[in-house]
Amino acid sequence: MSLVYAGVVSHAPGMTGRADLVENVDEQNRLYAALDNQRQEIAASGAEVLIVVAAEHFANFFMNNMPAFCIGIGDKHHGPIEDPDWLKIAKTEIPGAPETAAFIAREVMQSVDIAYAEEWRCDHGIMVPLNFLTPEYDLPVIPVNINCQGPPLTPLHRAWAFGEALRAACDLSDKKIALIGTGGISHWPATPDSGRINEDFDRTFLAQLMSQDKDALLSYSDTETYEQAGQGGFEIRTYIAAAAAARGQGTLQYYTADLPIFAVGCTVARFDLT
Repeated sequence: MSLVYAGVVSHAPGMTGRADLVENVDEQNRLYAALDNQRQEIAASGAEVLIVVAAEHFANFFMNNMPAFCIGIGDKHHGPIEDPDWLKIAKTEIPGAPETAAFIAREVMQSVDIAYAEEWRCDHGIMVPLNFLTPEYDLPVIPVNINCQGPPLTPLHRAWAFGEALRAACDLSDKKIALIGTGGISHWPATPDSGRINEDFDRTFLAQLMSQDKDALLSYSDTETYEQAGQGGFEIRTYIAAAAAARGQGTLQYYTADLPIFAVGCTVARFDLT
């Protein structure tokens, strides 16, 4: 079949875990409405499988073995690894798509070196999006990680090439596939600056992402990103991969820096597919 939907979404654990502490309830409701709209768009696309391209938060890998890219090919996945009382998401079993995932892995390997895993533990980076986009966990999921955590980080141009390879593989698959890139833009998790959001950085990056300005997107150095967007900003790799897979212009459906309790600028966007 083909890739039938592509978008990006934030995955901050506060979006579920600190929902009851929000003061700006109207803004929170707008975020949740945008997420529900994305859920409906994915359903309307007829997607039979959902690929979630996320950042590795040391849930499955550590510095003794950190792949640049990994695709989960198991028949089921488990999450969250975090305390459900903290994340406010119950532990569950998530259906995989082993045949489709293995096919995609083989096709991606034709141009990009990857790792694969038959066992996958999902942390908030995948569980928060799934909580909103497939709340019944009834859509098979292929988890994908990009190394956004442990230096040397996956180079941005390789994240773009990975997105292109994912698109080529999806278009050769016999399934209708939706793809979501999920991360933060500027955020400083687990630091004294946690809660800080650089809205200027976020909006500049999102404008470049929506316009498919490849040269600008791949021009960020890790030093610049760290200074302007924190270590959490390294997750721009997942957004870049999604843009490369889509090929088309994007529509920023929602962005706000006015929910600092979530410790990230919250984003929901989709791409045209070309």
